[in-house]
Amino acid sequence: MLGYYNYTVILTYMSLISACMGIFTSLEGDGHPYLGTFFLLFCGLCDAFDGKVARMKKDRSEDECLFGIQIDSLCDLVSFGVLPACIGEALLRKSNIAYLIDVDFASRTDYVIPALCFIILTGYVLFAMIRLAYFNVSEARRQKEEEGTRKTYEGLPVTSASLIFPFIMLLQFLTPMDLTALYMAGLAVVGALFVLKFRVKKPDSKELYKLVAIGVVEFVILIAYLIYQRMFK
Repeated sequence: MLGYYNYTVILTYMSLISACMGIFTSLEGDGHPYLGTFFLLFCGLCDAFDGKVARMKKDRSEDECLFGIQIDSLCDLVSFGVLPACIGEALLRKSNIAYLIDVDFASRTDYVIPALCFIILTGYVLFAMIRLAYFNVSEARRQKEEEGTRKTYEGLPVTSASLIFPFIMLLQFLTPMDLTALYMAGLAVVGALFVLKFRVKKPDSKELYKLVAIGVVEFVILIAYLIYQRMFK
């Protein structure tokens, strides 16, 4: 059977399964964006430790290492590229964004606003793919020139989506307003940051655990929100 199935790739496979479940759940029926966000957070948790787990195996062959790099990027595209866009699509299904913006040519918003949202959604996925492909190329070149792990990233890592978009979703706790427009703006900004050329410090172990803790807090708040929605709405 093709592929590798040792413990070094388990978290990556789990992240992809979670992303698929998030996509299917988000787009089911009229849309379930908060359930999709739940799976996005789990993808982020898996990604936080998949590299550490892979490096624990000291006798990996070159093919195993290359395979791990490739499936990690492919998984990231689905988890942090396609899934956040699907959550945005689910938000659009539950709101009438055409009436969130006060414009004089109201009749034209029937197609202008949806078209703009479509461009943002697809553009976000495109920029995530470009970012991941560029990272693979630059990382392969870096490994030929220097040893050890990289200290900085170029552009915003796509995995940051696992904290940014759940935070936007949880702002619903603070306001009764529809957050679809804000989420779309977040997709546009984050997508642009994926491909803009600037340096981002790679988090060390202590900083990584802090980010995981933030994700856990978001996860707990999201669970509380979903329970509240089920019991009182």
